[in-house]
Amino acid sequence: MRGATAPAGRALPLVAATALLAGGCGGGSGAGAGAEGEPADGRTFTTAYASDPGGLDPAKTVMSIAIGINRYLYDPLIHLGDKGEPVAGLAQKWQATLKTATFTLRPGLTCSDGSKLTASDVAANIDYIGDPKNKSPLAGVLIQPGTTAEADDGQRTVTLTSGAPDAFLLRNAGSVPIACGNGLKDRTVLAKGGKGSGTGMFTMTESVANDHYTLTRREDYSWGPSGQGAKGLPDKVTIRVIPNETTAANLLLSGELNAAAISGPEQKRPAARELFHADVQAPLGQLYFNQSGTRPAADETVRRALVQALNLSDVGKVITNGTGKPSQGLVTDEPRACTGDSVTGNLPPHDLTAAKSALDAAGWVPGSGGIRTKNGKKLTLSLMYGTQNGPSMAAGAELIQKEWQSLGAEVTLKPADSPALNSTLFGSGNWDVSMGPIALTAPNQLVPFMDGPTPPKGLNFSGVDNPEYAALVRKASAQVGTAGCPRWQQAETALIKHLNVVPYYNSLTPVFGTSARFEVSQGTIVPSSIRMYAD
Repeated sequence: MRGATAPAGRALPLVAATALLAGGCGGGSGAGAGAEGEPADGRTFTTAYASDPGGLDPAKTVMSIAIGINRYLYDPLIHLGDKGEPVAGLAQKWQATLKTATFTLRPGLTCSDGSKLTASDVAANIDYIGDPKNKSPLAGVLIQPGTTAEADDGQRTVTLTSGAPDAFLLRNAGSVPIACGNGLKDRTVLAKGGKGSGTGMFTMTESVANDHYTLTRREDYSWGPSGQGAKGLPDKVTIRVIPNETTAANLLLSGELNAAAISGPEQKRPAARELFHADVQAPLGQLYFNQSGTRPAADETVRRALVQALNLSDVGKVITNGTGKPSQGLVTDEPRACTGDSVTGNLPPHDLTAAKSALDAAGWVPGSGGIRTKNGKKLTLSLMYGTQNGPSMAAGAELIQKEWQSLGAEVTLKPADSPALNSTLFGSGNWDVSMGPIALTAPNQLVPFMDGPTPPKGLNFSGVDNPEYAALVRKASAQVGTAGCPRWQQAETALIKHLNVVPYYNSLTPVFGTSARFEVSQGTIVPSSIRMYAD
């Protein structure tokens, strides 16, 4: 689940595709940024990620941290500009409808092992995701199941036929990270960083799980959105796994890190030094309920009581350290395909008394120790939250635990890093409530997570069954692009009204830089935008 995107790999444990799409950036600078001097060549850009990425196969992950690393290694067919317009990537020309899209590749593209990138290689990437037997988590998010692609290597064209109508086919299919070389024959190569199989500006030269990843800039790379050949580009990138934000802030201030996203209270220190920063809006405050089988939250009455018991504004302020703002929808990453407010007025207001009365009426009565029971079963809940989100997320989880205990629930906190959260949601299924958010730039990227089969056959990890949402999705999917946005907003509203998902707060996380400047889009640093400066 960006996926979509985490601010420099820190804020989002689960991302629906959006980490592959472009977003906005912002920032400021100060003396500590080292940006007043001249750009410096031959430098290593060192940045921090709060968790190990796990497997790096770009067709087998929706984890934001893995996507952030893969952005250095693989390029998409198109990029998106600040307003959502398509910008040339591996493709120089394109056209698309609801069902078909054709991309013409730039001439002279190569894999990181020096071999030629062909249209057949690109088609193989699309076919792999579109084939249901491969169980790619990008199926239904970027590529519809059943999608096939035909290649003309002589003309450098790839034509795909979508397995289902896709209102945002161009931006979705165009955002698939393209691998090539031996990685297409042996995907274990891609899982370890795709040595020789990349299409991006950098190639993986060293990886030590849970410690660091070293990337080296390709000398033959001559495409991309901008920047190749510019002065100040780093020769190498080192990504360090640093779970503790205090440590990350210390290393940033000492100059041992050139970039780090600081979402917790530690951000006050680099801000006081007036370091350069690029800010990322992310959907940090979201709740997902396990609605499968006999789980307590399978009952909408229970979900409603749990939400009513929470002062979501207070929780949001805690998890964002007071720097965030209330959510207006599930599509948050810029550039958004659709805008609007599907949240305001559709979540129940904070009312603990009403929540208790609702549970009483539903047969959940207080028992021993104040824990509610129904038919001899206790109201017990496990609450998962991402450790990579810093101490503020733990504090938010503790606040939710306290308020639900006041309601009469027995709540166990389950901290988890990104791979563990992913494994639980899409593997064991042993969870009740998750605070792991999903980042989106287009509303149809949410569909496989909110409709259809549950894991391991699909991505509907919450077990959502909302016929109104499904019907509105079908209508919205029949309209190209933004023409269907009103229908998409109605579909999203149907989910929120029934509390299938609860978006309540967005964060604004600064990605600080010292002796370097960069742009941030889709929640991650844009590799071609990095510029190193003399100390």
